[in-house]
Amino acid sequence: MKAVVTVMLKPGVLDPQGKAIAQALGALGFAGVEDVRAGKVIELTLAESDPEKARAAAEEMARRLLANGVIEGFRVEVGE
Repeated sequence: MKAVVTVMLKPGVLDPQGKAIAQALGALGFAGVEDVRAGKVIELTLAESDPEKARAAAEEMARRLLANGVIEGFRVEVGE
């Protein structure tokens, strides 16, 4: 079973990488980009066939290691 964990900074947390990307896009002529938030995507292949158990395992992994709960939030998507 595949699980995809998307980790993003929480609203209100400064995002210097996103700010740099926004400035670079402006310099390249892409007008109208008001804000950029940068995050990370982690794909997990789990030896689990039950989607709910796979989701629970991926969420626990995100809470304990993949995301910094103080400044980051995460979401988990599970599929085949």
